[in-house]
Amino acid sequence: MNVVLSSAPAQSHLFDAPADSDDEFGIYLHVPFCSHICPYCDFNTYSGQSARIPAYVEAIKRDAAIWGKQFDGRTAGSIFLGGGTPSLLAPIQIKDILTTCESAFDLAPEREVTMEANPNNLDEKYCSALLESGVNRLSIGAQTLDRRGLRVLGRLHEAEETASAVAAARRAGFENVSLDFIYGWPGQTIEQWRSDLGLLLSGEVGGRPPDHLSLYGLIVEPGTPMADAVHRGILSPVDDDTAADFYELAMTMVADAGWVHYEIANWASSARMVSRHNAVYWRNGDYAGIGAGAHGHVRNRRMMNQPSPARYIAALNRAEPVVSNVEDISENTAMGETMMLGLRLLEDGVSVQSFAQRHGVSLFDTFAPQLSRLTSIGLLEVDQRRVRLTARGVLLANSVCAEFL
Repeated sequence: MNVVLSSAPAQSHLFDAPADSDDEFGIYLHVPFCSHICPYCDFNTYSGQSARIPAYVEAIKRDAAIWGKQFDGRTAGSIFLGGGTPSLLAPIQIKDILTTCESAFDLAPEREVTMEANPNNLDEKYCSALLESGVNRLSIGAQTLDRRGLRVLGRLHEAEETASAVAAARRAGFENVSLDFIYGWPGQTIEQWRSDLGLLLSGEVGGRPPDHLSLYGLIVEPGTPMADAVHRGILSPVDDDTAADFYELAMTMVADAGWVHYEIANWASSARMVSRHNAVYWRNGDYAGIGAGAHGHVRNRRMMNQPSPARYIAALNRAEPVVSNVEDISENTAMGETMMLGLRLLEDGVSVQSFAQRHGVSLFDTFAPQLSRLTSIGLLEVDQRRVRLTARGVLLANSVCAEFL
């Protein structure tokens, strides 16, 4: 392999990517219900179906019991309730689901249990009940603090409700609060984005800074109402150069605040606040996918559930399978996915030793042409321990990662 290896010592170590076949796995629970579908959203979500929630809770409890058998002898380090809007569920329903998970899986004593929530669903009483149910991490979908931006994105809350929700979570006792923000929405200026970041990092949203930030560039997904509005000329998303300016501003401001930029779109206030559950995905690890439309991954096999909540509930009531699609992943594809996902981990990248242990071959031998070319143009940094993106490579991460697929 004609690659110049860096002699610089490793600066940090948060994750070993890829995960080994018997490492801790994650449990994903999908709650597809929303009171309103945002125009940019292309997730498996449904409005006007909240009456199905009680039956759906019973269905995912049955699904969890089925999934538990596939992970016998292994430990789950994280649970993630995503959506949709999981905070539409009552705390007693969430507790019921988590109690079922305790019975179906071997859970790590210090497991991370995350729940996504909208700002307008959270008050102190609800947050206190969530903590008692077993949730110990909140991921709040704020998206922006700009009122016009909230309307463009179709959000139903105001910036004041985001601040109130964070403050309520803190008063209830949550010590791990993450906020999701979207940048590059139509009409957003760099100064509006600077204002959002400044308010977050100064602690003016909820009385103290969050513990974790997920900052995503807006992607106008085909088939969404926003895509239709763009096609008709009603909305104009920012161009690629402007989106890059937004991202670079975020990197600069959050780094100046002393945070850890550990993944392409994720920052933690300290190393102990990184997302354990999402790291399962980035490490190309295994996870149970429970709920309508949920995806699971077990040892080079990927599964997807029936997306319709009604059909999902009916199938489980009849003790019928809910998996609608199964993909057996070839070893070549698995190695490519290891690189695509692992390179998103900016501090650690892909471990040379872990790659060999997981896939049984040398990373250097398997991807010699890609490594040689990408290091020669300054997009990858390679040493004896790991392969990771350079600072320039981070800005072109999608293109770099695609080279390995």
